[in-house]
Amino acid sequence: MTLSLRRRSLLLAASLLLAASPALSRPLDAVRADGTLRVALYEDNFPFSGLKDGKPVGIEVDLAQAVADALKVKLDLRLVDAGENSDGDLRLALWRGDLAGSALSDVMLHVPADRIFAQRNEQIFTTRPYLQQRLALAWKRGATEDFETLGDIGDTPIAVEGNSASDAMLLTANGGKLRGNLKHFKSFDEAAKAFTGGETPVLAGTLSEIEGALTASKTPRDAIGITQVKLAGPIKTSWELCGAVKSDSRDLGYAVGDTITSLIDNGTMKTIFAKHGVSYDPPSGY
Repeated sequence: MTLSLRRRSLLLAASLLLAASPALSRPLDAVRADGTLRVALYEDNFPFSGLKDGKPVGIEVDLAQAVADALKVKLDLRLVDAGENSDGDLRLALWRGDLAGSALSDVMLHVPADRIFAQRNEQIFTTRPYLQQRLALAWKRGATEDFETLGDIGDTPIAVEGNSASDAMLLTANGGKLRGNLKHFKSFDEAAKAFTGGETPVLAGTLSEIEGALTASKTPRDAIGITQVKLAGPIKTSWELCGAVKSDSRDLGYAVGDTITSLIDNGTMKTIFAKHGVSYDPPSGY
């Protein structure tokens, strides 16, 4: 093989390798130079993100746009399917990519702000939290007696998404006494429709999910009672949400975190949540 032929072969192999590799997550300077911020959100995660009439809508859609505006770049939004766990979702979205070689995102939102989780995923760097998420129960006034604790529910049926945080909590709470109450659905949306349609008198979910579902169904708020769940012990009933970037893009993570802090401080975050009929519960420290 001649030198020129060998060189052409090497160049061809390199070009094929680059074509098969996903576009990398980028630091802040590269994002600004390109003029575009690539943000990954979950596709079916109302009221935070999803498609409505073919267009992305939701709280985190608006938040991603506000962050891009603050950084003075355009928003390139990617809606992704939720996998088995957040670890795998971050791997696909931020640092390894998929087998198709799709371009990686620069930022992903709706990430749990948890120290152990962050240590386990050393390839990513998490931003400052932007929300305190809490588990809650909603009930129809008149259809069941009001209650303040899980012990007051008795044998009342509860609509809940299977394999969710609410499901795990209710299966183990009060020594498992509520297992027989649970009516499982494939998604929170199905559980919420069963509740608003009168099939079940109680609905379990996060406070944001419940308020978002009531807003979407135009259910009068005065007809619904909502109780936030608080349990002692190892069962988590609240956690914080944050964003994440690839670990070598920390300057972008800091910039996103600073922007989020400003949006909380100036009231924009509360306004975004209110737009979607959801109350805003800031992370600890606010």
